Amino acid sequence: MSDEIKAPGFKSSDLIAGLQAAFSKFSDAEKQSQLKRCKQDHFTNGIFELQVTNGAKETVTWTIDMKKQGAVYKGKAQPKADVTIILSDETLVDLAEGKLNGQKAFMTGKLKTRGNMMLATKLDGVLKVRLLVLAFFNVH
Repeated sequence: MSDEIKAPGFKSSDLIAGLQAAFSKFSDAEKQSQLKRCKQDHFTNGIFELQVTNGAKETVTWTIDMKKQGAVYKGKAQPKADVTIILSDETLVDLAEGKLNGQKAFMTGKLKTRGNMMLATKLDGVLKVRLLVLAFFNVH
């Protein structure tokens, strides 16, 4: 896992670093194949910019690119994000652990969006990719 992607004071740092590690296990050809499938299925074909705030009111920005690169990185989306998701560190962890889903988080105000609101409701599915990829590579 890359320490460059981590942000001190954020519980979700390990989650994001794990997601980055999961994506890095794919070859370029595998990434392109998965991105093509996402585009065909209209599953999660998009660029997610996450603006996460912790209990100390510090904010970090991470980007999950499921459209162009199949990558996860710290910083603003390049190119422009399809959706910017504004949420707390705790909410992001709850989404990743399945304690909360994207639709419920949005409807209860725990998740705010700019851009493609429907894409934001699929964030929990994107976060589950980490678990699936890691399970695959640990078994095979």
